[in-house]
Amino acid sequence: MESNTPDTAALGEKIVGILKTIYDPEIPVDIYELGLIYDVFVNEANEVKILMTLTTPNCPVAESLPMEVEEKVKSLDEVSTAEVEITFDPPWTQDLMSEEAKLELGML
Repeated sequence: MESNTPDTAALGEKIVGILKTIYDPEIPVDIYELGLIYDVFVNEANEVKILMTLTTPNCPVAESLPMEVEEKVKSLDEVSTAEVEITFDPPWTQDLMSEEAKLELGML
C-alpha cells in the first residue's frame, strides 16, 4: 500500500478495517482475508482506489459486492471519493487467502 503521509497510512488502516466487515456470501470469511483485495491506494486528497477481484468472473455478487465496498469505504468521514476497480488479472486462487481464512475453512 502506498502512503506518503501518516494520515494516508492511518486512513489505509481504517479502510482495511471496513473491508474486514464485508463478507463473501458464499464463504464465511471476509473479503480481505480471502485475498480479494489486491491493493488500496490513498492519495493526499483522501481519494481512495481499491483494486479487487472476485472468486469467479460469474460470481453471484459481481454487481453488488464492489458497490458495497465502495459505499462502505465512502462512509468514512475522511474519504473524499472511493472507486473500486475489478480485475481478474491475476485470477483469484485459494493461495491468496490468509492463514486465518484457510484455518476458518478447515484448509490447514
